[in-house]
Amino acid sequence: MKGLAFDPATVTIKVGETVTWTNEDSAAHTVVGDKGEFESGNLVKGASFEFTFDQAGTYTYHCGLHPSMKGTVVVE
Repeated sequence: MKGLAFDPATVTIKVGETVTWTNEDSAAHTVVGDKGEFESGNLVKGASFEFTFDQAGTYTYHCGLHPSMKGTVVVE
């Protein structure tokens, strides 16, 4: 998370892999699955959140504090 955006906004991984989000902004952010699959809680600068994707699919997510921040994880 940098510049009030998820970077990269879309990632493609394989089933069983883990995605790590790290906040590089001075503002706090969250990582929230649009369907409630995961939720990081507040992440201050330097904090990270990891989630392992065990099922194939397309997972969209957003920052609960900054709704314009959106991203996608494609799990193959």
